[in-house]
Amino acid sequence: MPVPSEERLSYGIQLPVQSQSAIYAEPWEAAAGVDDLVEIARAADRAGFAYIASCDHVAIPRRLADAMSTVWYDPVATLAFLAAVTRRVRLLSHVAVVGLRHPLVTAKQYATLDHLSGGRLILGVGAGHVREEFEAVGADFERRGAVLDETIDALRAALGPEEFPVHHGKTYDFEGLGQRPRPAQERVPVWVGGSSPAAVRRAALRGDGWLPQGDPRDRLPGQIARLTALRAEAGVGAPLTIGAITEPLYVGEPGWEVGRRTLSGPPEALAASLRAYGAMGVHQIQVRFRSRSRAELTDQMAAFGADVAPHLG
Repeated sequence: MPVPSEERLSYGIQLPVQSQSAIYAEPWEAAAGVDDLVEIARAADRAGFAYIASCDHVAIPRRLADAMSTVWYDPVATLAFLAAVTRRVRLLSHVAVVGLRHPLVTAKQYATLDHLSGGRLILGVGAGHVREEFEAVGADFERRGAVLDETIDALRAALGPEEFPVHHGKTYDFEGLGQRPRPAQERVPVWVGGSSPAAVRRAALRGDGWLPQGDPRDRLPGQIARLTALRAEAGVGAPLTIGAITEPLYVGEPGWEVGRRTLSGPPEALAASLRAYGAMGVHQIQVRFRSRSRAELTDQMAAFGADVAPHLG
């Protein structure tokens, strides 16, 4: 099951319901639950989505609860559950704040997920931004960037083919400790999230993919140029899957107020707009649809897969 690549502009979706930040959650999600997640995951599977994604937060402090909400499903549990009701679509953590856990704990969870799903995991990782969350679990918030760099290296070992992985670093040190089951994939792809200079460098030097965080279209070409230059300077020749998060979408004429930033209209027009991402050097786009119900969302996903995706090139 290949990772999305530069051969075509693939498309994935961050699942609704499982995270309900006020920035993007639709009103209907507040009363939604397991059945809705299952039907949306199945709709993604049918409509040719490359991946479904789930976020990661352990606990939200009161000062951020109004904006972020406290609804954040655990990504491993969520993706493992949805793996059982889907067949093709890949499973992305977008993103796992891996600095909150020892890399052997993270490796055990995600290796099992990859094993059970038949090799469908994409491990998206990020540094995190909620200080209280780090403090509550005894993790180092101030050094989270450096810790993430080392954690990626440790996870490369722990998610590799060896039953007894070896890693000797400043923060983590392990050897002679076996973990099975091993991942089904020979190499679990690691996509690095974030748009800060440090995150872009991390993606360029350590990642198999880059997941930007809110970069508008006009900023992406510069970020992609920097990624390319950093990899060239470091002599990294492996391909890098470059992502983008699109504007909100609505296939067809909505007939209701979807917001001025939302791209809407005929499928061919939407596809023409989205092809601009591919022209920049983007390989996969993460899409989000405006909707008033689960049924409207799954209808939008089906319409996108049937009528827009064939024109993405």
